[in-house]
Amino acid sequence: MKRTKTKPATKTTKTTKTFLTDDFLLQNDVARELYHDHAKHEPIFDYHTHLPPDQIAANKVFRNLYEVWLGGDHYKWRAMRSNGVSEKYCTGDAGDWEKFLAYARTVPHTLRNPLYHWTHLELKMYFGITDLLDESTAEKIWKKANEKLPSMPVHELLRRSRVTVVCTTDDPTDSLEHHRKIRESQSAGRDARATKPLGTRVYPTFRPDKALTVDQPATFNAWVDKLAQVSGVECRSLSGFLDALRKRHRYFHEMGCRLSDHGLNHVYADDCTEAEAARIFADARIGKKVSLADANKFRSFMLLFVGELYAARGWVMQLHLGALRNNNTRLMRTLGADTGFDSIGDWPQAEALARYLDRLDSTNRLPKTILYNLNPADNYAFATMLGNFQDGSVPGKIQFGSGWWFLDQKEAMEWQINALSNLGLLSRFVGMLTDSRCFLSYSRHEYFRRLLCNLVGRDVVNGELPRDMNLLGTMVRNICYGNAKNYFGLEPGKL
Repeated sequence: MKRTKTKPATKTTKTTKTFLTDDFLLQNDVARELYHDHAKHEPIFDYHTHLPPDQIAANKVFRNLYEVWLGGDHYKWRAMRSNGVSEKYCTGDAGDWEKFLAYARTVPHTLRNPLYHWTHLELKMYFGITDLLDESTAEKIWKKANEKLPSMPVHELLRRSRVTVVCTTDDPTDSLEHHRKIRESQSAGRDARATKPLGTRVYPTFRPDKALTVDQPATFNAWVDKLAQVSGVECRSLSGFLDALRKRHRYFHEMGCRLSDHGLNHVYADDCTEAEAARIFADARIGKKVSLADANKFRSFMLLFVGELYAARGWVMQLHLGALRNNNTRLMRTLGADTGFDSIGDWPQAEALARYLDRLDSTNRLPKTILYNLNPADNYAFATMLGNFQDGSVPGKIQFGSGWWFLDQKEAMEWQINALSNLGLLSRFVGMLTDSRCFLSYSRHEYFRRLLCNLVGRDVVNGELPRDMNLLGTMVRNICYGNAKNYFGLEPGKL
C-alpha cells in the first residue's frame, strides 16, 4: 500500500504587540469595541480615596514629579527596598531628584509587577510621556513633567481625569474645615488659582477605627479626649462616649457624608451587653489594661452601634478586612504606619462576618455594605456572603468590593470579578476605586476598565456571551460609573 506523504505543519507566527498602545490589554475586537465605545469616556465616581482634602481646598500646585508622584507611595517604596535602595531614598532625607532617580533605576526591575504598568500609564496619561522610565531617560522625563506641573494644580488633575465625585477618608474628630472651604468656593463659583469652580464634588467619609483601640489605653484615651473636645460632650462614661459619636455622625451627615469605612483584621461579633461595654470602657479610661477577650467584646458592641447609626441615616458601610499591618517593629518605630510594611493576613473571616451582618439584619438595621477582602483565598466566601443579606430593597445592597491594596492589580482584579460573576450579579457591581493618596492614580480606573472589557470580550469570542453590544455596553458603562452613582446617593459634580 502506497503511503501518502503528509505536508509538514505550517508554522504560525504570533505577532508581538507593542507595549502600551491604545489597545493595551484588549485582546480581541469585542474587547476593543467595549472599551473604546463604552468604557473609556465614562466619568469616574471615586467613592474611596485617601486624597488629602487640604490639597484639594488649596488647589495645590506640586513643585515637581517627586512630590506629586512618589512622596507618599508605599507601593513604590516597597519595590525600591526590594531593589536594594537605601531608606534615605524612600522616606529619608535625600533630595527630590535623588529619590526620583532611585525610583527610575528601580523601574526596569519591576517587569511583571503592576508598578511597571501603572508607572507608564501615569506618565502617558498626564504628561504625554511614552518613553520607558529608567536611569537613561530619567532626566528627560523629570524635566518634561516638571515643565507641565505648574499648569496642572489639583483641580486640573481632577478635571483631566473626569472625576465627578471624590470621597476622602476622615476621622470622626476631624473638623472637616477643608471640606467646608471646598463647598464654599464651589458655591461662590470660583476656586483657588482658577477661573472656574471645581467640577468634582468632594465628600468626607466617617472612619472611626480609633474607637475600637480600647486595648491601647494611651492611643484610645488621647483620641477619646479629642472626641470630647470637638463634640462638646463629656466622655467619662460609655453613654457620653456614644453620645459624642452620635453628634459627630450627625455633623458628618450635615457635611454631606454618606459613607463610613472600617479597616479591620476581621469583623468582631462576640456577645457583649451594654453593661459589659461600659465596664470595659471605664477600665480603659483609667488606664487599666484591657484583656484581648474584653477588647473583642467592646469592638463587637461598637460595630453594632455604628452599623445601626449608618442604617438610620441611609449610609453605606465599607468593611476593609484582612490586612496584617505594621509587621516590621523596628521600622514602625522609626517611620510610623502606612510606610510599606503591611501584608495579607489569614484570619478566619466568614463566621464572624455572617454573625455581624445577621445581627444588624435581624432588627432591620443592616445598611448598604461593601465588603473588601485582602486574602484571595476568601474570595468565594465573601462573594457567597452577599446573597445571604440581599433583601430586594436596593439592587446590589451588599457588594463585594473591587480588588483592594495588594489585590488591585490585573490578576487579582480578574479573580474578584470572576468570583462575583459566578456567585452574584456582576452587572450590579459598583466598580473601581483608587484607594490612593496620589492624584495621578486615576490611571488605575483605566487599567480596571480595560481588563473588565477584555474579560467580557473573551467570553463573547468563546461563545459564552452573546455579541449584543447594547446589552454588554450597558453593563460595562454601569460598572464603570452608573452603578456607583445610583448606589451611594451622592450628587456628582458637573464636568
